[in-house]
Amino acid sequence: MAEIEMLEMDAHRAQLITDVKGLVEKYRSIFDWDVPEVDEALSDRLILKALRKALDDIEAGSFDGAPE
Repeated sequence: MAEIEMLEMDAHRAQLITDVKGLVEKYRSIFDWDVPEVDEALSDRLILKALRKALDDIEAGSFDGAPE
């Protein structure tokens, strides 16, 4: 990545992290509604794994927006 793009990414990295944490919290709350005695640590790992897969799919150009 070119230097200017790296500088711009660095400037927004904290916001990106905040946004991803927000996604984890959003989907954790959905797990909480469906499973009263949810294991939060396990839920977080599963959510992060799903987010990584979604990012990989988007990067590969294979994401069509339809749920699996």
